[in-house]
Amino acid sequence: MKNLNILLAGLGLIALSSCNDFLDKLPDDRAEVNTFEKAKKLVASAYAEGSPAFLMEWSSDNVMDNGKTFLYQTNQSEVYRWKPVTTTENDDPRSVWNNSYLAVGHANEVLASLSKVKDRDPSPVRAEALLCRAWTMFRLSNIFCMAYDGTKADQYLGLPYPKEPGVSVNERGTLKQLYENINADIEEALPLLDDSYLTAPKYHFNSRAAYAFAARFNLYYGQWQKAIDYATKSLGSTPSADLRNWAHYKTLSGSIDIHNAYISSSEKANYMLQTAYSSLGRLISSGALRFNFAQLLVEKELFWAPMPWGRGSQNNTLYQSRMLYGNTQLTFFPKIMSEIQYTNAAKTTGYIHSLDAVLTADETLLVRAEAEILLKNYTAALADMNAWVVSHTEETVGSATRPTLTEASINSFFNGLSTVPAKVMMDAQMGVKKPLHPQGFSVEDGTQTNMLYALLQMRRIETWQQGLRFQDIKRYGIEITHRIDGEDPIYFVAGDLRGAIQLPSDVINSGLQANPRN
Repeated sequence: MKNLNILLAGLGLIALSSCNDFLDKLPDDRAEVNTFEKAKKLVASAYAEGSPAFLMEWSSDNVMDNGKTFLYQTNQSEVYRWKPVTTTENDDPRSVWNNSYLAVGHANEVLASLSKVKDRDPSPVRAEALLCRAWTMFRLSNIFCMAYDGTKADQYLGLPYPKEPGVSVNERGTLKQLYENINADIEEALPLLDDSYLTAPKYHFNSRAAYAFAARFNLYYGQWQKAIDYATKSLGSTPSADLRNWAHYKTLSGSIDIHNAYISSSEKANYMLQTAYSSLGRLISSGALRFNFAQLLVEKELFWAPMPWGRGSQNNTLYQSRMLYGNTQLTFFPKIMSEIQYTNAAKTTGYIHSLDAVLTADETLLVRAEAEILLKNYTAALADMNAWVVSHTEETVGSATRPTLTEASINSFFNGLSTVPAKVMMDAQMGVKKPLHPQGFSVEDGTQTNMLYALLQMRRIETWQQGLRFQDIKRYGIEITHRIDGEDPIYFVAGDLRGAIQLPSDVINSGLQANPRN
């Protein structure tokens, strides 16, 4: 990839050059990988330098239209409208696709080279390469495929899953086959894990990160007990010791300090950090304002929405309810911010990056709690959910007191809330209680559904601005409305085929089957 100039004034966007063939070969003149250290160095390039967060977040109900008097980027409008993206910026499908398959190619090169490594057992590097391939394909599946539904997975389209360096796979296969391939890589990798060779473990698949990934994958795969088992291996015997210490974040002096603490490798909650060529941090904190994180959503559906821990910012025990920045059109928490990697002394040329805590203790705890709810192990689920509450809330703020969640309290709270209609026409209809239409599984009315309402709201808060909310919408068939100033609103329904974001146009033009539409 070529180094491109960026304009430091104004928006400061860069566009990375990308590879024409989406399954690129590695250069023929690469040094032969025949030692453990060379393999270790090569596997570091198997982490994709593209982020799915923009595509997923702007597709979700975390973003709304502030009105046509505000500026916007073309890709923001297209993603918000669930249309094919025509631009080719860092965060757009073409760049994410190319960066991802380039990383898969690097993983395959590592795997093909390990038979030449004789100076040390290469099994730990093999584990990392397999996990990198599985992780990258999993994230691509979240973007470009439907949510896994065991009743339809052999009908839904998958993605090419190359396993040999330099060999293109030009058939998409089925979603069932894609998940089987991801699962096989994970299962082969886990017994080979060895953290001792990692010099910067938080930027690699250390054991906790690997099991956290396995837990999330199996949750999406519908393998509830495996999700619980792997989450437990990740979290250890005292998960509360690893949860983010929000009391500490409260003492920090500003957004930069909060951001630096949030993405620090010394933060116990961060199991894996991943960099990307991405403008996400800029879009979150100071980007075009029309299609963005409006304060109204914070008030009605996110941090200030009525929940057992309080409401608003003055009577709310949730730490983050008083740690938000921005204005009416754009409200953000500084977990992701843009950073520029300069490539010249004058600091006029460089790459724009975002650093994301992609696997954390807090989200893994919620993965386990969700699987426990789905298996109706409510006692265990409540223990995990209350651990999350204790970590994320103060004891008393204003008239609000930290709750202890029980089946009875959750049922009472959500039975008393109004149900959000599938087609939201006015602000008063917004809220957190959005009916569930699970894809490929069922949930019972009453306790199970109400506990899922609480759990999914925790996940929405925990993963805000990181893109995971849209996959939850897809998995649970949550119907949402995107209102558009001066136009009819548009709706996303349960099982909506637009949940599989359209492939890049050049990939379709090369002969790969496009995602179908209703």
